[in-house]
Amino acid sequence: MIFPESKKTMGDALGFAYTKISRDEMIAEMPVNENTIQPFGILHGGASVALAETLCSIGAWLNLDSDDKTAVGLEINANHIKAVRSGGTVRGIARPVHRGAQTQVWETRIETESGKLVCISRCTLAIIRHRS
Repeated sequence: MIFPESKKTMGDALGFAYTKISRDEMIAEMPVNENTIQPFGILHGGASVALAETLCSIGAWLNLDSDDKTAVGLEINANHIKAVRSGGTVRGIARPVHRGAQTQVWETRIETESGKLVCISRCTLAIIRHRS
């Protein structure tokens, strides 16, 4: 799938690998490695938030009814539940909670390879006119 203005992104730098792209569910994996850990050798909370907001933004964009609109993050929160050490991957699963004309709300669960909850996040997105 080609996203608007497809260029190198933060997701590329962090190693996101999309496994499901749809209006109802977005899934991507992210390695836990030197690009995504904090100085103490565990998954950086900011990397989890970047994964969550990216999944939510793309999912929200897929739900828009015209090409002159886009979805941008308005607010995001995240609860970091479990530490993950370098060497594996995590999977983000984002699903819509509310899909309105002016805002959307999405929830993302980030889990280990064995399905243990690492982070839960909720993102509110504003639907705005796309600027040229």
